Amino acid sequence: MKNANLKRWPRWVALAALTVFTALTGAGAAKALQVTDERGVTVTFAQPPQRIVSLLPSLTETVCELGQCQRLVGVDRYSDFPLSVRALPQVGGGLDPNIEAIVALKPDVVLMATSSRAGERLQSLGIKVVALEPKSHADVKRVLQTIGQLLDVPDAQRVWRVIDAGVLAAAQSLPASVKQTRVYFEVNRAPYAAGESSFIGETLARLGVQNIVPASLGPFPKINPEFVVRANPDVIMVGDRNYAGMDGRPGWAGIRAIRERRVCVFSAAQSDALVRPGPRMAEGARIMAQCLQGKPQ
Repeated sequence: MKNANLKRWPRWVALAALTVFTALTGAGAAKALQVTDERGVTVTFAQPPQRIVSLLPSLTETVCELGQCQRLVGVDRYSDFPLSVRALPQVGGGLDPNIEAIVALKPDVVLMATSSRAGERLQSLGIKVVALEPKSHADVKRVLQTIGQLLDVPDAQRVWRVIDAGVLAAAQSLPASVKQTRVYFEVNRAPYAAGESSFIGETLARLGVQNIVPASLGPFPKINPEFVVRANPDVIMVGDRNYAGMDGRPGWAGIRAIRERRVCVFSAAQSDALVRPGPRMAEGARIMAQCLQGKPQ
């Protein structure tokens, strides 16, 4: 009997060692993660990145809203919310960042817009890039999920649920008399407008008002000023950076919104909340709802 047990012993040891090895290698594999960005590129990480450079304000805000602001080591020049990110090194614009400044920060990943030209250059230098550029409500929800996965944040969709509930609350705060108000939202004095298919247009639709710029013109089309005169909106929404001289445009003095002083001029801080597709969309909805109720901006 003793001899039989001794013959089995090496096999038992081998099986035990194999079990331990499998468990250990499996645990190591579990730490690795893969994220597919909006270019369709799958990026693999051995572990959740701890040093992040963000080149898009909405992505910066998303990282912070997920409770991971401390991982940011650099941002683009336009990322200014929350206030803590203003103390971080700035690496230029999102479309044309300072590559050397980014490399010097030794990031584990750079979050950037799909439209940025810096992706290939950064990747050639061995820096991992995840390109995400939310343009609609559905995009914001998806980006939250992707960044939550990247940063290993459980239930990142809780942020989306808060946003969605906030937009709904803003809509429910409006009286029936406001519904079907015809609105023109100007994002740039060129002028560029927020069309029905933009995330701003989607918020206006949820508030129950009518956007004078149809989806067929695109999300943020450049508008012929005469188009706005003919559309004759009831309310105009515009940031204070773009408002100067609006009522002096040919024919605009006769637009109902200007004639009846129903022009909401948003501060720079309000405009940032309104034009960034990210965690502050519910705040943007509340600002628009206050405008529609005739409350001063």
